[in-house]
Amino acid sequence: MHEKLIVQPGKHFELKDHDPAFTGKFKDEQEAAEKLAGDLKHMTHYQEVLYAEQRYALLIILQAMDAAGKDGTIKHVMSGVNPQGCNVTSFKVPSAEELGHDYLWRAVKALPERGHIGIFNRSYYEELIVVRVHPELLEAERIPTPAGEDSVWKTRYEQINHFEKYLVENGTVILKFFLNLSKQEQRNRLLARLDTPGKNWKFSTSDLKERFFWDDYMNAYEKMMNHTSTEWAPWHIIPADHKWFTRVAVADALVETLKSLNLSYPELTASQLADLQKAKSKLQSEG
Repeated sequence: MHEKLIVQPGKHFELKDHDPAFTGKFKDEQEAAEKLAGDLKHMTHYQEVLYAEQRYALLIILQAMDAAGKDGTIKHVMSGVNPQGCNVTSFKVPSAEELGHDYLWRAVKALPERGHIGIFNRSYYEELIVVRVHPELLEAERIPTPAGEDSVWKTRYEQINHFEKYLVENGTVILKFFLNLSKQEQRNRLLARLDTPGKNWKFSTSDLKERFFWDDYMNAYEKMMNHTSTEWAPWHIIPADHKWFTRVAVADALVETLKSLNLSYPELTASQLADLQKAKSKLQSEG
């Protein structure tokens, strides 16, 4: 992963310094296609070993503005993954039951077990994004709000950082991606949804409504990533104006992370190997 795409823990960053149209060393989609194809093959292998070893779980968090390509990234990057070992959870507006619990409750329920990959299409980070842009949503959560909204966000930064550190220390590897889409490209994609009958179903009037809060969202994302990009779970800023680059960048980060875990198939004991030999002998004797 290009170091320019990682929010370095402890170092202040600003979104204006990250170009949504950045494509790294690739000139076009065709040039990146070979790299993506190779990474997808590697991912198929690593997932199999991850599942067999049962030592780690992988949690992928995707955050972005509407039309940034979260669904497409999941579809293309995870195309070679065995669905038995992977689960996608999309976090929508909290239900009445979810609002009756703390904001992390519904996320905890969806965490991947060891050997599995879990994908959060949006996540508990919405509590630092949409709730910050629309603070009236805090009223529905009925929390004992400290004096002043700033205290709420500071407390939640700390809670999430501690929560993620706890997960990492217990074997859950966390990869957090912010798909960085420009306002102009979002406009183009929303218009495409309106102009293409086959894409009409993707358009929601709420997408247009939230677009008018663009600057507020960018401010919330910037603050959130500055406070929650940690050594154990840093944020990756993925340029999203070119979908093909978004996918190759995410795939590269996934493969490099899985590779760094030094995964291996479980080693059998002498007794287990002896049992295998007995089983083999029995099967051969049938012939």
